[in-house]
Amino acid sequence: MGNTDSKIDFRVAVVQLTSRSQQIESNDESFWDQFWSDKISSVQDIFALVPAAEIRALREELPSNLATLCNKLVDRLQVAAENSCQTQRDQTAAINCVRLLTRLLPYIFEEPEWRGFFWSDIPTGQQQTTSNGEYTNKPPLAERLLQTLADLLFCPDFTVSSKKKKGPDNPEDIHTIDSCEYIWEAGVGFSQSPVHTPSNDKNRTEILKLLLVCFSETIYMNPTAELHSHSNKWLTYFTSGHNRQTLPLFTSLINIVFSYDPVGYLPYNYLLFTDTREPLVEVAAQLLCITLDHSSASILADQAPLSPTNQLSSGDDCPNLFVNYLSRIHRDDDFSILLKGFCRLLNNPLIQTYLPGSCKKIGFYQELLILFWKFCDRNKKFLYYVLKSTEVLDVLVPILYYLNDARSDTSKTGLMHIGVFILLLLSGERNFGVRLNKPYITRVPMDIPVFTGTHADLLIIVFHKIIVSAHQRLQPLYDCLLTIIVNISPYLKTLSMVTSNKLIHLLEAFSSPWFLFAASENHHLVFFLLEAFNNLIQYQFDGNASLIYTIIRKRQVFFALSNLATDTQTISKLSSKSFASNSLLKSSPDKSEKKQNFFHTNSKSNLDESATGQREQLITGTINNAMITTLAETPSIHKMTERTLAASPNLDDNQHLHSNTDNEISPNATQPSSPTSQHGGTISNQNYQSDSGIWSPTSQWVQSWKGKLPLQTIMRVLQVLVPQVEKICMDRGLTDESEIIRFLQHGTLVGLLPVPHPILIRKYQPNTGTVMWFRTYMWGVIYLRNVDPPIWYDTDVKLFEIQRL
Repeated sequence: MGNTDSKIDFRVAVVQLTSRSQQIESNDESFWDQFWSDKISSVQDIFALVPAAEIRALREELPSNLATLCNKLVDRLQVAAENSCQTQRDQTAAINCVRLLTRLLPYIFEEPEWRGFFWSDIPTGQQQTTSNGEYTNKPPLAERLLQTLADLLFCPDFTVSSKKKKGPDNPEDIHTIDSCEYIWEAGVGFSQSPVHTPSNDKNRTEILKLLLVCFSETIYMNPTAELHSHSNKWLTYFTSGHNRQTLPLFTSLINIVFSYDPVGYLPYNYLLFTDTREPLVEVAAQLLCITLDHSSASILADQAPLSPTNQLSSGDDCPNLFVNYLSRIHRDDDFSILLKGFCRLLNNPLIQTYLPGSCKKIGFYQELLILFWKFCDRNKKFLYYVLKSTEVLDVLVPILYYLNDARSDTSKTGLMHIGVFILLLLSGERNFGVRLNKPYITRVPMDIPVFTGTHADLLIIVFHKIIVSAHQRLQPLYDCLLTIIVNISPYLKTLSMVTSNKLIHLLEAFSSPWFLFAASENHHLVFFLLEAFNNLIQYQFDGNASLIYTIIRKRQVFFALSNLATDTQTISKLSSKSFASNSLLKSSPDKSEKKQNFFHTNSKSNLDESATGQREQLITGTINNAMITTLAETPSIHKMTERTLAASPNLDDNQHLHSNTDNEISPNATQPSSPTSQHGGTISNQNYQSDSGIWSPTSQWVQSWKGKLPLQTIMRVLQVLVPQVEKICMDRGLTDESEIIRFLQHGTLVGLLPVPHPILIRKYQPNTGTVMWFRTYMWGVIYLRNVDPPIWYDTDVKLFEIQRL
């Protein structure tokens, strides 16, 4: 009964705040104390008792009351921090101030005129005074709030366990303790295991959620030049040297995430005990994603090693110390902790046990994938450590599992993209392709064809499944998928018969005339596949007899591609057939959706046209099957990668060939061709548009790229081996493909093939397109994951669109 009365009293105070026609005096302490007293026991109460409509009304009609409330909340937080939250009264006041600010800030950010309020100068009359009565400069409200929250995260007996027994006369002072001794968990740069206190975990979680809200000003800005031209002041200050807690906080966040083991040793433990650690780990991962996204200065990879005593000066440029510290992690022991943590958590949803539901399954794997991307992108030493370790395959398998599982779900398009982007980044390094030759033994439950082979087989089979059976929104990823295959192809020692058939099937489909003539860039996919075949033949011929056999058996595909018609009449006929097929598929849907989706790829140009000038409507996730968020446009493969010679002792590592500037190689040369024009850039449809502005294939356009098809090596293989295979079949009466493959295994093409071309790898290169894509995706995930309480629900978000299902 008393708790109900307390909530009523709090509600009355909120009504008074929003209904009075005059400003409430800031010195009316009895009134303001009601907002952080012990009348409220949970953040859910705050969200229920302070409706969105009343916050907006307060902002529009009584702005002075809202401003005073915000000042009072920050002042009370500062008082609690100054007192080191030694009393229960201070702890309750601090946590309720945090909850109320979590509720208010989104509605301040959604109104452009209010965004500068927390950064405005304090009026002279409200400045702090010295003992002499002189005014001193009082920092802006935002700076005070951020520093107070950072300090509170290392407050003994509030968010961290005290290290010594203290009496009322000997308390630990938050301002005199060394925060680096109070890092939350053992791991990177810290070896002690602190006492685990559930109440500390809960307080940390609420403070970290408020920090998320402070940084969420980004989602109320349009994804245009506005977002790039205005840096997020909250993030800039918090990640700079002005924040004295950056190093212990960064270390605490990564250690709390990568030391977490959701399974434990007791089956069904998550049903028996309340896990206060998982909500903390989840919000810690989200905060790491955000702080590592923002970079206010260039970070050098070869900076000094990370150590607790190596503090950087704040400087005028305020560099992002979170990115700085991450880039300076260098010890193998620390890398091992991080990689094992990634492997353990990413593989958690894949765990199969004899006791159904006995293991807890985490839900924050999308945040983990974002973190893995940022760790590899920001710390190249970590990337190389991952690639030289066999555990890279323990990261690959769950990513392939997520890709295969999400391929038909339009609400998981963002998950599909980040998985492919990570594999694109990894495939740019030789070690990744070499590691893929390890046999795939551990079977993860996936609906793919049964095969016996390597992790490379698994990757190609999953990619084939994505292309032929996924929904249309994934078409921008086809270039990325095939680029990954091209990057790893020079190192694949043996492909299974199943995989060989999948690769040929892709070429057969992509090289069919109706597909080639359906859109201006479809022929690029053929170039990628032919380059992959050339790499396999030139560098791994001995072990790929199954692939050679499949090429021989499907040789008509290559002959048809070589003899592709270039006359206007035939092109027009095939184009109209393509259009008819497309119309038929759209007008009479068939139950065999898997086949149908693949043949929808010929509508790529139509999709591109409808998306001109608009953000691509890509969907990232759901909340209770109720909401989805859109994504930014996917960058083209030419903007995402640069062509570079593969690492070799005989090659100059500094020699680069940029995909958007290199001259095209002649069709008779021994180097691999690429779908680019003679003057560099990709072959555009602009020169082949009709008067109406709609693209249509022309004889000139087909001739512009057909002569560059890299068919020479494959044609030479067919010229040499087809007569041999036909002769051996006739002489010995062979009909079993295994005997023909055995014959090919003992064959050789030494001296018969063209001179091996240099291995060209398309490495990921940073670009504004992927920066915007990751920022939009990251905030979309965070928006949808924070539903208890629903922090940003029903606010005027601009970075992405919210679609309710």
